[in-house]
Amino acid sequence: MILRAEVIIYDVMEENSYFYIDDATRRGFLIDPGAQADELLSIAAQNEFTIEKILLTHGHFDHIGAVNEIRRALKIPVLMGKGGEFYAFDAMNNGSKYFGDGIILADVTFLADGDEVTLDANKNFGVKVIAAPGHTLDGVIYYSETDAVAFVGDTVFFGGRGRTDLEGGDESTLMNTIANKVFTLPEETVLLCGHGLATTVANEKFRPWY
Repeated sequence: MILRAEVIIYDVMEENSYFYIDDATRRGFLIDPGAQADELLSIAAQNEFTIEKILLTHGHFDHIGAVNEIRRALKIPVLMGKGGEFYAFDAMNNGSKYFGDGIILADVTFLADGDEVTLDANKNFGVKVIAAPGHTLDGVIYYSETDAVAFVGDTVFFGGRGRTDLEGGDESTLMNTIANKVFTLPEETVLLCGHGLATTVANEKFRPWY
C-alpha cells in the first residue's frame, strides 16, 4: 500500500510525504516527512501502520522538517543517501536557516548506491537504493521492482525536473541521473515525486527537453 500525504511547508509550498506499507504486516516506511508531524503520526495511528524506518530522498528542509519530532515519537532510525551529512548537519545547506528554523539531523544512517532496505518484520518487502545526485549531492531513489514504483524525490517531476541552483546542485549531473538512472527503469514504473502529481518513466522519457 502506498499512501500519499501532502504537507504544507512554512505556509509557502506543498510537499509529498509517502507511507509505503506492507499489506501483510501493516508495517512499513515513511518517506520524506517534510512537515506536520502530528498529522503524519495521526495518519499512521488511524490506519494502524507501524513505521519501522524514515527514508529520505534528499536532505532539503522541505523533506526533513518533521523528521526529528516523528523520530522522537516512534524511536525509529532515519536513513538517507551518501553525502547527506552536507545537509543533515548544516541548516544553511539544507535551507531551513532561511526560514528562521535551524533543522539539524543527528544519528542518521547513510545509504550507498545498490543498498537494499527491508522491513524487520518482512525481509521480502523493501526498496533498492539508487544514487541520484544532481538536485542535491545526496539524492537517492527508492525503487521497488515488485510494485513497479520509484520514490524519486525532486529528481524528476510530472513534466519537469528538479532545480539545480541550490547547494550541491549540478545540471549536467542531474541530466545524467535522469537519463541513466530514471529512464533505464521499466517504462511502466510509476514515479512518485516530491511535489505535484505522479508520473511514469514512459510519460517522461520522451519529453523534448530530454
